Amino acid sequence: MKHCTFLSSKSTAGTAEWMAPEVLRNEPSDEKCDVYSFGVILWELSTMQQPWGGMNPIQVVGAVGFQHQPLDIPDDDDSVVAEIIRKCWQTDPKLRPSFAEIMATLKPLQKPITSSQVPRPTISISRVQEMGQSSSQAAQDNAG
Repeated sequence: MKHCTFLSSKSTAGTAEWMAPEVLRNEPSDEKCDVYSFGVILWELSTMQQPWGGMNPIQVVGAVGFQHQPLDIPDDDDSVVAEIIRKCWQTDPKLRPSFAEIMATLKPLQKPITSSQVPRPTISISRVQEMGQSSSQAAQDNAG
């Protein structure tokens, strides 16, 4: 499976699937382009899918940057999360929320994790320390 293609120009570098429309058009951008990208990441987490999976990067540039096509948000998605995603994807960057606003909206969705929900490590701390010491020793042996 081809994951994504890295695009670059004199002023922009990254992967088209996560870029804001204004970035794809090589227009001036600010932190609101990061808000757009966060919306794509939130969509990924919500749907467990890769954005624009059936398109190549040039098709994504056309769809997002010039045709203003958003990704499909499933009807069964959490309504609060879906609304955050929609706001992050506003065509006009000035209409996108700030990260402070996003965090304030997400805060009520936060649930405490009980100790029984925390996954147990599959490797002991002492084993991790041993591995670190042996790799440090190997590096010293190779350097000397």
